[in-house]
Formats: sequence, structure tokens, C-alpha cells
Amino acid sequence: MPLTRRDFAKRSAATGAGVALAGSAGVLATAPGAVAAAAAGPATGAAEQGPGYGPLLPDPDGILALPAGFSYRIVTRTGVTTLDSGEPTPSNHDGTGAFAGPRATTLLVNNHELKGPRADWPHPVPLAEGLVYDPAAAGGCTVVEVAKDGTPVGERVGIAGTSTNCAGGVTPWDTWLTCEETEDKAGRRGMTRDHGYVFEVDPHDLAAGRDPRPLKALGRFAHEAVVVDPRRGHLYLTEDADTPNGLLYRWTPPSGFRHGRGRLRTLADDAGVLAAVRCYDSGGRFVDDLSRATRPGTVYGVDWIEVPDRDARTVSVRKQFDDGEITRARKLEGMWWADGGAYVVSSYAREESPVRHDGQVWFLDPGRRTLTLKLRFGVNPDPEHGGAFDGPDNISVSPHGGLIIAEDGEGVQHLFGATDDGRTYPIARNELNIGTAEEPEYSEFTGPVFSPDGRTLFVNIQEPGLMVAVTGPWRRQDRPGHRR
Repeated sequence: MPLTRRDFAKRSAATGAGVALAGSAGVLATAPGAVAAAAAGPATGAAEQGPGYGPLLPDPDGILALPAGFSYRIVTRTGVTTLDSGEPTPSNHDGTGAFAGPRATTLLVNNHELKGPRADWPHPVPLAEGLVYDPAAAGGCTVVEVAKDGTPVGERVGIAGTSTNCAGGVTPWDTWLTCEETEDKAGRRGMTRDHGYVFEVDPHDLAAGRDPRPLKALGRFAHEAVVVDPRRGHLYLTEDADTPNGLLYRWTPPSGFRHGRGRLRTLADDAGVLAAVRCYDSGGRFVDDLSRATRPGTVYGVDWIEVPDRDARTVSVRKQFDDGEITRARKLEGMWWADGGAYVVSSYAREESPVRHDGQVWFLDPGRRTLTLKLRFGVNPDPEHGGAFDGPDNISVSPHGGLIIAEDGEGVQHLFGATDDGRTYPIARNELNIGTAEEPEYSEFTGPVFSPDGRTLFVNIQEPGLMVAVTGPWRRQDRPGHRR
């Protein structure tokens, strides 16, 4: 039964560990020239100061522009730093999960988005004995150990022989789910096994990942990110694909199944139910594509339609549905679980979508069966200029309030924050030019995540592959007068 307008008007009073986007507005809103969705009362000194930490200062070393008082330390750098085995750090850093390690260290599981055969890449993930899925594939994960002060302690392989390891997600049982953003099958691009799966990596016990097994119950498609509902046991997954646009999925575990370390790999390939989202508006009308939502605060009801063939033996999963059955979106990217639901990114939409935009952030509320548009970016008319943000990709929730978002758009690349009342602010700018002086090019930021103690923000520059630890005078980023 469609949700009513009264149902849609309900707001969650829950506040999760790090961010609460409820309140008088309950939305985020930003775009070139846009105004936040709601004000928080009379102007105060804090309001005049605005959110964030001030302007970004150029880096004399040409790597990372940061606000005054902030600094960074290089943790890993492709072809320069080495693994414990002596082999060079792999390239193309992407999604990253942070875990509390031994002796107050932080363990960082770092994806390496390397697609296709190993020969195509100067620095693939090394084929560590016992941790290889497909010896022909270049991708995988490394596990980086960092001391409390940000000093690198070591780096080792978590999984190898996977492909296009893009985002992923942390689990409540303290492991990392790494996602392959590809649909390559054995015999294509030199692969010897099928790809497009999710794998589990235990940063505390790498031996638990020996003889890597794909979690086929979660489907085979161009996976981007995954989150776990700790209360209901559902997993939500995004798909970064087009022709046709990708889907948002939910996996429901079989009756009696209990989550825990290594338990997902014990499941049968067809265990549980994998389903795709179907949205409808407050009048009960079907919504074919999430780009149609142009006003922050838009709320859709959600249903879930079961996937016929989750392993996509003959037809890609997203092509198994008629357009009138499910709701699509272009470039469904990062996700993060907080506040009793999942924050979901659609990076941008162009001619392949009904309405163009330069990014959306949604909040999926499983209890209310709703999907709410929290943040929307209008199309950036001048991406080479640093004044506007666009192309949100990886996302995380900050322990200091609000969201941390990695930019993957055209031109200038930022790491930026978004407060609960719709204001955005820069945290870092990539100054590592991988192009030329005449035609500069800057790679995307990836994998922003805070250390468990909230003191260090780790983030990657994907190409050529760089992980940095950012420290500074972090402070709360709530709206003026907001109280938790």
C-alpha cells in the first residue's frame, strides 16, 4: 500500500553516531548559487563565521591544500612506499574502511580500483599466497596499519586477484566488504574467473580470507558500495552503471541467519532475497528515475522487487527489469550507515537521465520505507573554477557532525563537508597535477574516513595513488543553536 502524505511528513527523532539530518528542515541543499533549505533562527557569531575551517591554503609541495592549522602526512604512495613483503604499494586507491587496531593503531583496508589484466598496470596488487581469487586480475585490497600519530607502521595484502575494487563498506562485526565494479566474466579481458562480486576482508585476521570466496548471494553486477542494517540484518548495495541506469538493491538474509565474521561466505549462492528498489511519490505514482527529484526534502516511498537471476548468467541484473518495474539512477556511488538508515549518493545525471544534475545525496529509512533527498547539486557551469562543488562520490559520516564527501567531477577536485542545515564547506583541494601545465588534470578524492578516535581523517587521491592522514583543529559542525 502506498505511504500517505502523513507518513511522509514524519521525521526521525533518532540521532546516530556522528550526524543527524533531522530538525526544522530535515534536509541538505546546495548548488551553485543555492540557498540552504532552512535557517536556524537569528544570525549569531557562529552563523556569521559559517561552517568549516576557513579558506584553503596552497600547498608548497603541490599535493593538498588545507585550511590554516591543518596538516597532512603521506601514509602510502604508489611505487614509492612498500608493503611488508618489499613490493611497491599498488595504485588507484579507492574506498577505505578504518578499524581500531592493536596498540592504539588504526587498520585501514584500502581498495585498489584496477580493472582488467595485471599486465595493464605497473603496480597491481601483489599475488599474496592464499589470498588470490583470480591470478589474472590486477585489483584487490591492502591493509595499512598506522600509529596514533599518523606514522605508517606497515602495509600488507588483504585480498588479490579481484577486479575494479571501487567502494565497499564496513560491517558491524568489524570487517570490510570490498566491491567489484565490473561485470567481466571468465574469458573477457583475460580473466580466468567471473567478476562483479562482493568479498569480505578481515583486517584483524587476514588468514580468515584465505581461498577468497565471492559472496554470490549479493549478486553479480557493477557493485559500488554496501552498508549493513545492524538491526534487521539487511544489506543495501549500489550499482554504478548506465545503458540502462543502475539500481539500488536490498539483500534480505534467509530466516534464522545470524551475521558475524566469516558467516556470509558460508551462505549458498542463492541464499536470501536480492531485490531492486521501486519508488513512488506521495500520490502513489511510480517514479522511474531518482533524477526527477529536484527539490531537497522530496520523499519517496519504497518497495522492493526481487531480482530474477542475481548471478546474471545471460543478462545483466539491471536489464532483467522493464523500466516500469523499478527505479533507476545514474552513478549510484557511495553509501554510509548512520541515524538508523543509509546515506546514498547519485554522483551526477546527464542525457542518460530524465533530469540533469551534478549530484544527489539521499537518506534511506528502512523503518519508514522512505527515501528522502537530502542534498542536490545543480549542474556546475564552470567546473574548472573552485567555487562550487559537484560530482559527490565516496561519502562518510563525520564524528564532528555532518557528512564528509569526496568530489569526483570535472576540473577542480575537493573533499568537502555538509552540515545538517544544508551548508557546505571545503576541507581539502587536490593540487597534485597529473596532467600538464597547459592542460592540468586532477584526480578524484576517494575513501574519506576518520580514525576510530576521530582525530585523523584519512583520504586518498586515486591517481597515481596516494593515502594521506589529515590532522588539525576539528570541531563540531552543527548549525547554530543546534543541540544533540
